[in-house]
Amino acid sequence: MAISRADCQTLDEQDPLKGFRDEFTLPPDVVYLLGNSLGALPRRTAARVAHAVESEWGRHLGASWNTAGWWDLPQTTGDRIAPLIGAGPGEVLAGDSTSVNIFKAVTAALPLRPGRRVIISDLDNFPTDRYVVEGAARALGDYEIRDIGTVDGALNLDEALGDDVAMVLLSQVDYRTGAMHDIDAVTAQVQAAGALMVWDLCHSAGAVPVDVSAADLAIGCTYKYLNGGPGAPAYIYVASRHHEDVRNVISGWHGHAAPFDFEPGYRPADGVRRFASGSPPVLSYTALNASLDIWERVDLRHLRAKSVSMTSLFIDLVDELCPGLTLASPRDADRRGSQVSYRHPDGYPVVRALVDRGVMGDYREPDIIRFGFAPLYLRHVDVYDAATTLAEVLSKELWRDEQYQRRLTVT
Repeated sequence: MAISRADCQTLDEQDPLKGFRDEFTLPPDVVYLLGNSLGALPRRTAARVAHAVESEWGRHLGASWNTAGWWDLPQTTGDRIAPLIGAGPGEVLAGDSTSVNIFKAVTAALPLRPGRRVIISDLDNFPTDRYVVEGAARALGDYEIRDIGTVDGALNLDEALGDDVAMVLLSQVDYRTGAMHDIDAVTAQVQAAGALMVWDLCHSAGAVPVDVSAADLAIGCTYKYLNGGPGAPAYIYVASRHHEDVRNVISGWHGHAAPFDFEPGYRPADGVRRFASGSPPVLSYTALNASLDIWERVDLRHLRAKSVSMTSLFIDLVDELCPGLTLASPRDADRRGSQVSYRHPDGYPVVRALVDRGVMGDYREPDIIRFGFAPLYLRHVDVYDAATTLAEVLSKELWRDEQYQRRLTVT
């Protein structure tokens, strides 16, 4: 083989991020390539959540809204996420789910372009993006959804843009293939056409450098590469230049300008705080903030360099060991997020066989095997072991075992 496991160990010894692996709880004998779906557990999280339960809630009860900063968690957590996506203080609010924040972003953006009645949505986006756009278009009435994408017959962005387009919603990194948009170039193109640019950062924040400062709005989740835990709060970014003009259609009490005045009518709070709606899930925020303690010490340049190194190594190894697989991700690292995907007609049982042998990836229809590379806790030797295990599963056709043909609820 062109590269040995010993070569990979040398790369790991030289890795400036190698100390971060000890910050996470990882099962022995498991290569976890699923951080693009659910990030690993930070070691500090359990103690932080236990403190919030036993002391803040158990001992101090309702006083903790003030003494433990519970009330301000959407803003303080948002400000900690902001540097990871190139946003400034007061431009990011953490809370709700990705789907709810997409609805908030879309319904806030559209009225800023009166007279334009077209929303551009990408068929390559994660389906919830398209589903929510459909719901928002129905709720606001008389909007057309113009689809783009890589599927046969779909328009491209150049063809779809026009003076009738109000906003464009795209994912920076494709959830299936890991293909990555040039966020600066696309934002400039969309805005030059007079439309608003809204980015979905779910598969990029914590994996690749992100700078949404030129964009109009963005949304993202924190349970993937940011390791916030299952169901962790999502976030919404609103450029400060739009703060006084945007409207949150889910105008809940927490987004009111003076909630404890208990006025009968709604007055929006200043800035991004107006996008708060309901009570913050304090324990989920606590888990997320434990992970953000780690992220505040991460050099994102080193993160990207290691991501490119690991994904390129995996592609090279699979090229050599698994010639029958078809690469679905861009080979050019500049066009690829921290993910490598392959096509295989029996991708699902292949993934099941891999999991049973200690390599955790996942499957996406119609034929995609996905591997996510989280640079904070993965090593080059893990990449090597995953590739050699994949080669064994394919060469020995271990995936043909009948037990792997049965679909689990979550694939």
